[in-house]
Order: sequence, then structure tokens, then C-alpha cells
Amino acid sequence: MAKNLLVTGGAGFIGANFIHYWLKNHPEDHVLNLDLLTYAGNLENLKDVEQQANYHFVQGNICDQTLVDQAMRGVDIVVHFAAESHVDRSILDPKLFLETNIIGTQVLLEAALKHQVERFHHISTDEVFGALPLNNQEKFSKNTPYQPHSPYSASKAAADHLVRAYGDTYGLPFTISNCSNNYGEYQFPEKLIPLAITNLIDGKQVPVYGDGLYVRDWLYVQDHCRGIEAVLTKGKVGETYLFGGLYKDISNLELIKMIIQLMGKDESAIEMIKDRPGHDRRYSVDFSASEKELGWQPSVDLRTGLQQTIDWYQQHEDWWRPLKAKNQEYFQEQYGNNNA
Repeated sequence: MAKNLLVTGGAGFIGANFIHYWLKNHPEDHVLNLDLLTYAGNLENLKDVEQQANYHFVQGNICDQTLVDQAMRGVDIVVHFAAESHVDRSILDPKLFLETNIIGTQVLLEAALKHQVERFHHISTDEVFGALPLNNQEKFSKNTPYQPHSPYSASKAAADHLVRAYGDTYGLPFTISNCSNNYGEYQFPEKLIPLAITNLIDGKQVPVYGDGLYVRDWLYVQDHCRGIEAVLTKGKVGETYLFGGLYKDISNLELIKMIIQLMGKDESAIEMIKDRPGHDRRYSVDFSASEKELGWQPSVDLRTGLQQTIDWYQQHEDWWRPLKAKNQEYFQEQYGNNNA
């Protein structure tokens, strides 16, 4: 039976990839995309589907109760991506993150409850669990205690707790997924991987924070979309699932060197810059439960996913150049003139 999906933040990086994925693999369903179109939301991400009869876009804020109530009518499934998500920006303006990520989520939950949706799926992050020490085998699991360190991760942790509270208190059928760092097509070029790729295309320096030994788990965005699909089709209501992309740790410096090698550039392009405040040392995700319970696992290794991502940015300069030009002031303030 065809379903009506409300996708919040669907013009953003992961949300847009998910909408493309869902419409391709579930052509009988209808998708309503609710997005405020902040700096990170871009309708260019969805030009390929904007004329489809089963896709509809509404511009608006998830904190707007009247708008959200209207959007929620007739919805079977909510997939909630909408969030302020860049740690650096959360350090500059924490209040905005609290409003969008906490209050916005509560407004959506209230409307979902009122309209009796079948499933409210909340997209979260591994950053809510805090940080792990370097050079050890420990990984985050769904049982890891929350210990967020940035305004961004604190706001996402609060949202996770709210979703569970609405499930426990009011019986809202929910699922949550905590993912590691995503990369791939349509990622705003302030993030590490697209910033590195686009800077290298232009012959600029690639900024790396601190000593470069920070470790992240990198998840190719298409694999994340497959994971969300698995949760929606096979997942258990009230359950939390973790998605990561790597079986072996890699430091940010090693990651950048891999991108440089794949692009045939020189490591002299690396510029170590001043560390950011509260920088978490290591993230690593144990996604074995998702493998076991959902039959999901990453489909590409990091090198393959990076090559596909590099190819996309090389072929879509018309997409990212205007974004970098429009946000030039932020890039210069954050990374210095050599890296903007």
C-alpha cells in the first residue's frame, strides 16, 4: 500500500539524498518535503524530482506549529532530518541550535501524535555519546551513556530524549537512528571532505584542525539512506539503531592524505590550523546490531566512496561554486584566507 511520507529538512545533504533514494525505490509513495531553506538547504539538490507528481515541497520552519500541523495531515511516516548540524556553527550561535533541534522536534512530535502517524523516525548522530580515547577498541553502541560536548550534540541529545519521552508517555510509535559522519553527493562544502575536494580542485590549501589525529567513522550517504529504509521496513518500534561506515579507525589527517592521493595532488596542500574548542578526539560506531537485526551493512569501502564523491564534485562545479562564493565570509573567518 502506498504511503505518505513527511521528510523534514529534505533540501539538505542527507535529506535530499534520502528523497532521491526513496522516490527511486518506492515510486508508489508520496513525499512531502518541509524545509526552511537555510544556508544548508538547497532546492538545486532536488531538481531531478521537482516535477514528479508524487513529490511536493513546502518551505517553512519546523518550529511553526500551524504550518507543521497542516503538513502532518494524512501523513503515515515522518522522517525527521531537519536540524542545525555543523559543530563549528553551533559554537558561534548555540541558541539557533536549541530552537531548531529541540523546540522544532517537539513541535513535530506533538503534530505526529495528534495526527496518529504510523511511525516517527528521528535521525540523530553518534556525537550525542561524547568522545572515545584514541588507540583503543571501544565503540559507541545504543547502550552508551549520553555525554555530548558541543552545543550541537547537546541539542541533538535533548531531541533524542524528547522522542523517547513521547513514545513512553504518549505511545507515539518511534524509531531513532544515530549515524556517524556522512559524506557523499550534495554535501555543503563547509564540511571536511567536500571542503578538501573543492579546495584541491582550485589549488588551495586544505585546513586540518589541531594535530589531525582526530578519528571519525565515515558513512557514505547512500548507505545511510539504505539504513533508514531498513529501519522503516524492518525496524522495531521503540528501538534505536546505529549506522557507521568503517570497520577500522582512520584519522582526519590520514583521510585527507587519501583524498589527496586519489586526486593526484601533493601533500604540501595540507595546512594545520588552530584547533576548535571542545574538539572530540574519537568517534567509532558499533553497528553490528543493525547488521544482525536489519540485515544492513555498508556497501562501499572508504576509498571507493571517496572516489565516487570526488568524481561527483569534479562533475558538478556549477553546484558547489555558488555556495562557496555566497559563504566566503564564513569560510575565511573559520579557516583563514588561504583555505577559503
